[in-house]
Amino acid sequence: MKIVAVTNIKGGVGKTTTAVNLAFLCAASGWRSLLWDLDPQGAATYLLRCEAQEKASAKKLISGKRELNELVVASGHDGLDVLPADFSYRHFDVHLSSRKNPTERLLRMSRNLREVYDVLFLDCPSGISLLSENVLRAADAVVVPLIPSPLSVRMLVQLRDFLVANAWVDMTLLPFFSMVDRRKALHHEFIATTRAEFPGMLNTEVPYWSEIERMSLRRAPLPAYAARSDGANLYRALWSEIEVKLKQAAFTRAVPISFTPSAARPTPPPPEAAPDPAFRTSFSPQT
Repeated sequence: MKIVAVTNIKGGVGKTTTAVNLAFLCAASGWRSLLWDLDPQGAATYLLRCEAQEKASAKKLISGKRELNELVVASGHDGLDVLPADFSYRHFDVHLSSRKNPTERLLRMSRNLREVYDVLFLDCPSGISLLSENVLRAADAVVVPLIPSPLSVRMLVQLRDFLVANAWVDMTLLPFFSMVDRRKALHHEFIATTRAEFPGMLNTEVPYWSEIERMSLRRAPLPAYAARSDGANLYRALWSEIEVKLKQAAFTRAVPISFTPSAARPTPPPPEAAPDPAFRTSFSPQT
């Protein structure tokens, strides 16, 4: 099972919209997909019209009194299940801090899902915390929606430096531009300068369109109700890029398994694929 986190230290950058659409498209591609809504506000849970069938606090999950696989609910979309948010998740840090090896707890909690799902998506709250450290430690890939602005670019530099400082280099950092308005000269400027510093950024840019904002009214993934729309096509392009990166990445922590749908796994995967040189360049500290 691959773990894909959608996160950003800043809020209001399109994390939940991205997580919901990517999880839906992943499932539509034949993957057994699960979306875990880690944000106590529960926006992804709301967008997918899900409700928890059983209550389980963050404290019970972290202590092992409840297991994640007991709390999964169907999304109503083929191949996509959901772990709904709980308001007690606002106390995740408090309970994590009391455990031994607190930054590894999330990874351990997810182990009983590995035989059931191919991809676990994490919709993360904003901010930097012990929970976000758990997410970064557990993730095979980290998708970072990024508004073209000075503060967003500063956040990306901080995130890169944090990962390097902790030697967490066995994962793939996948930033992309979100909520882009090409009419703004500032957006043009920062897209150009950021791509120069981070050449491994994904090519797809998601614009600031009302079509995408309407997801909160329709309460469904955009490709589910507007499959042929420009917005849906953009998210398909984004997922295609991420899928390719996941195929290329060599994860030293994970058991080597083929990143292909279960129906098409007659042969073992080839030896380690060559890592993406663009990613390697973008991940390394600037000199």
